[in-house]
Amino acid sequence: MFYLVCYDIVSDTRRNKVSKLLESYGLRVQKSVFECVLDEEQYKKISKLLMRLVNKREDQVRFYPMSAHTRCKIAVVGTKPEFSIDDAAFIV
Repeated sequence: MFYLVCYDIVSDTRRNKVSKLLESYGLRVQKSVFECVLDEEQYKKISKLLMRLVNKREDQVRFYPMSAHTRCKIAVVGTKPEFSIDDAAFIV
């Protein structure tokens, strides 16, 4: 499943840890936005790891699942990422 993952992390230390974790699962498309292709096991694993990293009272991480139909309608205004993620070609 393709996910758009966004975060708002208050602490620089926690933000850096979350960012590094997400970089190992997907492609950063903006400073706090990642595109990730995750199977169910990976989704559970990353969610569990994030629960340990974030402060539930101050931070927020959101996973937006996107269907192939929705993804093909993504519009980018401004600079486009150099890479794109394809379910069939993305290896974690």
